[in-house]
Amino acid sequence: MPLDDAADCDAVVVGGGHNGLVAAAYLARAGLRVRLLERLGHVGGAAVSAQAFAGVDVRVSRYSYLVSLLPARIVEDLGAPIRLAPRRFSSYTPNPVTGGRDGLLIGSPGSSVGAIGADEDGYTAFYRRCRLVTERLRPTLLQPLRTRKDARRLVVDDNGPEAAAAWRALIEEPIAHAIADAVRDDLVRGVIATDALIGTFARLDEASLRQNICFLYHLIGGDWDVPIGGMGAVTAALAAAAVRYGAEIVTGAEVFRIEPDGSVCFRRDGEEHRLRARFVLAGVTPAVLAALLGEAPPPLTPGAQVKVNMVLRRLPRLRDPNVHPEQAFAGTFHVNETWRQLDAAYAQAAAGQLPNPLPCEAYCHSLTDPSILSAGLRDSGAQTMTVFSLHTPHRLVTADPPVSRDQLTEAVLASLNSVLAEPIQDVLSTDPQGRPCLETTTTLDLEHSLGMTGGNIFHGALSWPFADDDDALDSPARRWGVATAHQRIMLCGSGTRRGGGVSGIGGHNAAMAVLASLD
Repeated sequence: MPLDDAADCDAVVVGGGHNGLVAAAYLARAGLRVRLLERLGHVGGAAVSAQAFAGVDVRVSRYSYLVSLLPARIVEDLGAPIRLAPRRFSSYTPNPVTGGRDGLLIGSPGSSVGAIGADEDGYTAFYRRCRLVTERLRPTLLQPLRTRKDARRLVVDDNGPEAAAAWRALIEEPIAHAIADAVRDDLVRGVIATDALIGTFARLDEASLRQNICFLYHLIGGDWDVPIGGMGAVTAALAAAAVRYGAEIVTGAEVFRIEPDGSVCFRRDGEEHRLRARFVLAGVTPAVLAALLGEAPPPLTPGAQVKVNMVLRRLPRLRDPNVHPEQAFAGTFHVNETWRQLDAAYAQAAAGQLPNPLPCEAYCHSLTDPSILSAGLRDSGAQTMTVFSLHTPHRLVTADPPVSRDQLTEAVLASLNSVLAEPIQDVLSTDPQGRPCLETTTTLDLEHSLGMTGGNIFHGALSWPFADDDDALDSPARRWGVATAHQRIMLCGSGTRRGGGVSGIGGHNAAMAVLASLD
């Protein structure tokens, strides 16, 4: 389809999160006239760094915090100087049965697991089988959608019966079955299971397989790395690439209407503006896009997490004498996430109660990347800590009466304290006014501040990274998984077919769909 010379620009990107920036950069690199409109006064969306505590020289990754799904190809294509560092250890899980007096330390990514005992062989074999699926599907994330049948053929054909069993375990049956068959220990099962539940409110044996999709996305990108300089460094590099290629980024621009003909209306500095574009790429949630188009919202899938950022004077002491805090917190620190605890927490939350104990996991960015701390804080032994809870669905904070921010904070801290040798409150830093350096972000905060409908970090329900066999793949937008009901309007954010996470995949695929539409 030829470009429309009468349009103000070839593409308007609505939303300056990491996906919007990736889309703008690719299209501008291809020579298109691109304008990106961001409601806030800065770009980055959920992938930003901020000095969250007044007078404390620390820049924390305020919402998202680790990078797994961002393909190296996107970084290389755009020439974005993004630096990632591996964590020294994969995870440490204090045993809640002993109050944290012993636990499970799993080594650095790719190393032997150790310390798992009788379950080590089963644990290792489980992830080896998972890789039979994830390593074959990973390259397809930056390609036009395969059908389910073609995706299965890619994984299974010529790869033997073990690949067929792995496909069935991850794609066709509740992931609970494969985990329970692989390992026996309640603690080890829980460590595996958490990847199926982060940001997703589901039981491990749920027939919908929502938990399987979440699990697949947590594994398909490979290791979870720390962004050097914080998450804001990632989006700053992507924004710089977009501008370098010629994209125009406009902040403080609140889009209030999108029309199917490619018209975008927005307010900036008290004035209303109207742009006409050949294509509109929406980095907002599908529900927000529907509202901008004046259409009925799609089915909603609210989020299910709470995030707490802290600055600590030092790492807290552990009850386990065999593990140093620097080892325990360098990777993911699993708290009250045994198999049984996860199931009990789901049941409590489904009944409208805040789980007790609250399953959560923590990590310390500054142990891998101390650059986010000032020199003085580094020398003092200060560290950052990020805690992310599971099974805290959005409806808890919207109930009547709601679970309050203070209650959520207390639940997170109490869960941590149940396995520590000292209360986490005793090692919290304070700002110059004596206030503890602790910030709790709920699903309501994500909805109000970032427009994430229902506080869902994935912009809605995750979907398989392939199309159903009977899906119509008869246009570039449908083939790339970014289609809406309107030819000129495409999704480019986490709500795309292969969206979710800090990946840039939604932005890349939307840009490819636009370029294919021009052929």
